[in-house]
Amino acid sequence: IYADPAKRLELYFRPKDPYCHPVCANRFPTSTMLLKVRRRTKKKQQQLDAEEQIQPEVQFEMEILGIVTTVYKFQGMSDFQYLAMHSGPDGKQTSMYDKVLMLKPEKEEFFNRELPLYIPPPIFSRLDTPIDYFYRPDIQHREGYNNPQVSGENLIGLSRARRPHNAIFVNFDDEEIPTKPLDAAVQTWKKVCTNPVDKKVEEELRKLFEVRPVWSRNAVKANISVHPDKLKLLLPYLAYYMLTGPWRSLWVRFGYDPRKHPEAKIYQVLDFRIRCGMKYGYAPNDMPVKAKRSTYNYSLPITVKKQVSHTVSVHDLKQGLGTSGSSGAKKPASSRYKLKESIYIFREGALPPYRQMFYQLCDLNVESLQKIIRRNDGTESECTERDGWCLPKTSDDLRDTMSLMIKQIIRSTRPALFSNTTSSEDGKEQLAYESGEDEDDEEEEEEDFKPSDGSENEMETEILDYV
Repeated sequence: IYADPAKRLELYFRPKDPYCHPVCANRFPTSTMLLKVRRRTKKKQQQLDAEEQIQPEVQFEMEILGIVTTVYKFQGMSDFQYLAMHSGPDGKQTSMYDKVLMLKPEKEEFFNRELPLYIPPPIFSRLDTPIDYFYRPDIQHREGYNNPQVSGENLIGLSRARRPHNAIFVNFDDEEIPTKPLDAAVQTWKKVCTNPVDKKVEEELRKLFEVRPVWSRNAVKANISVHPDKLKLLLPYLAYYMLTGPWRSLWVRFGYDPRKHPEAKIYQVLDFRIRCGMKYGYAPNDMPVKAKRSTYNYSLPITVKKQVSHTVSVHDLKQGLGTSGSSGAKKPASSRYKLKESIYIFREGALPPYRQMFYQLCDLNVESLQKIIRRNDGTESECTERDGWCLPKTSDDLRDTMSLMIKQIIRSTRPALFSNTTSSEDGKEQLAYESGEDEDDEEEEEEDFKPSDGSENEMETEILDYV
């Protein structure tokens, strides 16, 4: 625990009880001394009034052993201690530990016994300090806000006005596509676009959409240095968002319908996930691309709460937050918010930065992959929701080829993982596609590399940003 500053020290009142919930101590820096104190007592006799009384003589010896730089303080309350107990008909509590805990290999009869239902809680409270809950008064909405017309007795959660990002969402089945942004999106962008640098960013994004009518948000971030909060307002001003179909999670230029243009095939999205498992030769823990977190390693509330990012106001945006920033920033203004190209481009010989990636087909910079995409060039006849303008199973073929390439990269960097694999299998190796099995879709952030504003799923993140 001491080696990891983000961890909290756990104290178990019943260490041998697997159902014991710990209390946690927070880590604090300090500058105190560790003392070793000895108390020596010497007894002596005195004759007083013909009675013998013993008066001890006490001496203290102190020695400084060292300096303490870190302390752990238990400041929270003990949470619920959930016991494996059963209440009988007479109200008597009976322990179930000898029935639910398997301390040694048991025979089949052990698992077929009739037992009272015992379901421990999946998680305890994330808070261990008391807080005051301040009930909010009546919501004061902005001028022009109207309550939603709903009729539900158990309706919960519509107490906040929609975020003013004003993005237009389009499904694959929608007949029409928007040709211009919402008036509110125009007004919102004009409100914050008050300095020349913002207008320059707007022109740069316009040029990107002229060269390529379909972009992912990460691809835009890799080509333009713009603050994420400003990009949230700029994208709905120039493009609409596809929710479903082969261009899902992508931003499309207003007036452009990829369903009517076969050349839009190269802009389709490929949801690629790095496969792992023993049948591929390496376990999840052996992968060079680590997961940010896993459901099997749930660390709250034993980790220190991360600091909440500073909320950006409209006033901050007007002051040029998207470009100037602090004077002590490491990166120049021209590239401070830019992401690396690997966040949206797949190249041969390089591992993806995260286990789940959303690639556009034109960003797969490998000749063998482009041959798979161009198999039906000039003969595209129908645009389907699953495959778009490509031949059926094109996505599966791309995933198989990319997975084989990634396995070869891992083989070259970690040959010990594949010591049992014969060389004759190298050329015949084909990996079967499995969707999400033995995988973590989370990512691990690298230094100065932030692909998303919150979620591990880029599509989910963008929808939450605008809805």
